[in-house]
Amino acid sequence: MKITTLISGKKVETISSSASVHDLVNSLNTHHVGALVVSPDGKKIDGIVSERDVVRAMPGKLDQLIGMRVRDLMTVEVITCTENSTVAELMTVMTERRIRHIPVVSESGELLSIVSIGDVVKARINEIENERKALADYVNS
Repeated sequence: MKITTLISGKKVETISSSASVHDLVNSLNTHHVGALVVSPDGKKIDGIVSERDVVRAMPGKLDQLIGMRVRDLMTVEVITCTENSTVAELMTVMTERRIRHIPVVSESGELLSIVSIGDVVKARINEIENERKALADYVNS
């Protein structure tokens, strides 16, 4: 199954690298997401920042956290995929790299959407269930 089927109508939320950690946490909460793409214009990717990045910044720096900016926490080497990537490919990358969110980009590198591990697992379960039903129908006919 191609990723294009998972992102149909799915909006990606972005944040500026200069935004405060307070703004980041509020945005994650408001949009009910686990990660935001860091982008100046909603098209170019400067990085990605997740709730995990906020938690990892806390030990020993809790008093400094309020003054930090997204650029202080974000991951700049972002793993991306295209619409033509497959669910199986993303499952492998996410498992091996231990990441939960992958931005989807066009062939020219423009941000299109984002896929979470939950999206990928749900799609894979649906694929397996459809295969099971097809095999059961075949055996029963």
